[in-house]
Amino acid sequence: MSERTAVPEARPTNGSSTVEADRIAAVRRYDTLDALPDGACDRVAALAARLFDVPVATVTMVDTDRIRFKAVHGLPGVTEIGRDPGLCDSAVLSDETLIIPDTLVDPVACSNPMVVGPMGVRFYAGAPIVTADGHRLGTVNILDTRPRRVDAADAATLADLAAIVRDQLELRLSALNAVRAERERNRVEQDRRRAEEQARLRAERDRAAIAAFASTLQRTLIPPLLPAVPGLELACHYQTASPREVGGDFYDVFPLGARRWAFFLGDVCGKGAEAATVTSLTRYTLRAAALIDADPTVALTALNTALLLDASVGTRFCTAIFGMLDPHSDGGFTVTLATGGHPPAYHLSPDPGAGVRVETVRAEGGMLVGAFADATFASRTLHLAHGQGLLLYTDGLTEARTAEGARLDQEGLTAFLALRPGALTAGALVEDTVALLGTLPDSDRDDVALLALSVPARDTAAVAGITATAQSTTPALVGRQRRHR
Repeated sequence: MSERTAVPEARPTNGSSTVEADRIAAVRRYDTLDALPDGACDRVAALAARLFDVPVATVTMVDTDRIRFKAVHGLPGVTEIGRDPGLCDSAVLSDETLIIPDTLVDPVACSNPMVVGPMGVRFYAGAPIVTADGHRLGTVNILDTRPRRVDAADAATLADLAAIVRDQLELRLSALNAVRAERERNRVEQDRRRAEEQARLRAERDRAAIAAFASTLQRTLIPPLLPAVPGLELACHYQTASPREVGGDFYDVFPLGARRWAFFLGDVCGKGAEAATVTSLTRYTLRAAALIDADPTVALTALNTALLLDASVGTRFCTAIFGMLDPHSDGGFTVTLATGGHPPAYHLSPDPGAGVRVETVRAEGGMLVGAFADATFASRTLHLAHGQGLLLYTDGLTEARTAEGARLDQEGLTAFLALRPGALTAGALVEDTVALLGTLPDSDRDDVALLALSVPARDTAAVAGITATAQSTTPALVGRQRRHR
């Protein structure tokens, strides 16, 4: 207890200004200056008035130039006063409870407006509200209009009330910090979710843009429609492993004159823009070469040279199967095939035993195209008669995995074609092969291109059909062309 009767307490100046600045920062931290009156503080003020039998008791917070009332008992309508020396201002600078038995004889308090003004305060006692780290935020005060004395026990009781206020403020600060931390966590979580959503939307837009670009580019590399070839049915299917990548598979059917036709199907090593470059070069080189020389091996040789000489191709190569179609007098076609490292074609014929005879068509030799400067290619001729079909495919079909995890391979494809029922039409061959693909797992699947040719059976009432090309990432509509009669 500190009872002041003569020596005034000095306001903090110069060297002690840092202490005062730290104190004000603590007041700000406890968020008390602009807060509404507190119910707990009101009870403390009322309890102090009752315990000490005084007309006025207050709980105050001391700012730089004003004193805010957190709670008031017996002094209605007062919310703040100036920070005048003598009473609360002096108590907040003390480590102990400040007792002024008679304010009129106190050299500092005697000039305080609460003493000389209408209130006429003659007695004052104030206990500082001290935080755990030693900062004095304000005071718990008792005031009377007559002089009086208090003992050490009364001073300790007032200090206990100040400690109760401090504990309430600590709880309030902990609650505020918890609320702020929760708000910050929520803000961070919302920012994270917003960022994730924006990233997801950007990724979706990017995927859509890439897929659209890949689809557009892919359409420039394969014919949008198959041509109408008199006396022949054509069907095709193109299935990409991913809509976001440009595949390396390609095919085409085009005329070489009034009655002669050429076709090819192949697979460029790799995917993406570089594969698209090679695919474009391959397609146009084969078309140009076929117009100059009708020998399919010459076309593959020209492509081999073009791939080796074009710097933009790099080390990429391809496999290809190239064929010429010449109408035969019996209504069928003579087919001349040359292969360059490509899986064999399948020549399918009705078997007298109601089955299907499956013959693999592969010319001897036939190296990868664009891999070796001295690559050689060979050709083979077959007759495609009425009721027969020819199926070309890329290795994405035979390298597809079965449900057991093994590759389908040529043996599996041969067995499937031999056992399939129905006519050997181009459309049925492609539709059935696409259905086979649909039964195989999608994992690690490569692009698949199919091209089928067939000569309708003699007893078929053939009519003009529609040419279309199927391109998809799932089994899709098969494009076909029926002959004209």
